[in-house]
Amino acid sequence: MISFFDERQLRHTPLRELHNGAWTPYAECADRARNIRDAIGTPKPARDFGMAPIEAVHDADYLAFLKGAHAAWLAAGREGDAIGYTWPVVRRRKLSLERIDARLGQYSFDASTPIMEGTWDGAYGSAQTALTALDAVLEGARTAFALCRPPGHHAGADYLGGYCYLNNAAIAAQHAHAAGAGPVAILDVDYHHGNGTQDIFEARGDIFFASIHADPATDYPFYWGHADETGIGEGEGTTLNIPMPRGTRIDAYLAALDTAIARITSWGARFLVVSFGADTFSGDPISHFAIETEDFATIGARIAALNLPTAIIMEGGYAVGDLGGNVARFLSGFPD
Repeated sequence: MISFFDERQLRHTPLRELHNGAWTPYAECADRARNIRDAIGTPKPARDFGMAPIEAVHDADYLAFLKGAHAAWLAAGREGDAIGYTWPVVRRRKLSLERIDARLGQYSFDASTPIMEGTWDGAYGSAQTALTALDAVLEGARTAFALCRPPGHHAGADYLGGYCYLNNAAIAAQHAHAAGAGPVAILDVDYHHGNGTQDIFEARGDIFFASIHADPATDYPFYWGHADETGIGEGEGTTLNIPMPRGTRIDAYLAALDTAIARITSWGARFLVVSFGADTFSGDPISHFAIETEDFATIGARIAALNLPTAIIMEGGYAVGDLGGNVARFLSGFPD
């Protein structure tokens, strides 16, 4: 399968995150990308599509913040990575906030997504990688893989979180829609719910979003991804959430996948964007499904049977030593 990567993605190297009440080494490390790259062969370099496709999804004020946040952090006399510590829980409203601490809270929803000097370059390169894979499919490839990191599906139009800064899958889906490739469906098969992607599209009826993920009653991101979230207004019925219990094994997972595929088919999708996370793996250090390495090929083949032009966008997966092999097995399920 044709694959793409942007070397700028390796510039994003935060040192630590706040996880379960303690500082821990940053799990979404650059070695994730290196391990995948070694396992799948040398990807082609990504092309640069500029800011317009990103601006079609993300709020202009948020993008300006993201570009300048680390410089503002240093200018305030701080050191290291910029991380928020206070959030507007009661309401989110437009405010002219001066202090970087306040703006970090305004544009984020957790303390596990630091901003450092190379974050904008990494996130921008990740988005361009997704756009390059999408463009390959628009130009005739049946399937293409975007080796994206940092990932994207937790990022909303105007906020970051869950290691995500720019929503690569949403950017790709919107670009495919604008190119007339639709109707476009997004299938999210990461362990965690793609809350940012849902937020971006849930009030629209022209892009379908389906997600199979850990039950948010027990797992991050908690506040999104419940089964009763089915879309808003014109988007009612175009969001499908299938929460699964911890310990889910391949048989139950495939049954949920068949449900999602049936809905995507009945909705009439003609183009597919897959948010693929290998953190469903049994050995993942921060996740709790029981999918084994050999299962990923089965999952990939089941999705490939949709027989749609497909752009695969890399999301999570934190068992770094096994990550490349798991990704390679997933991609092997798609015909060349």
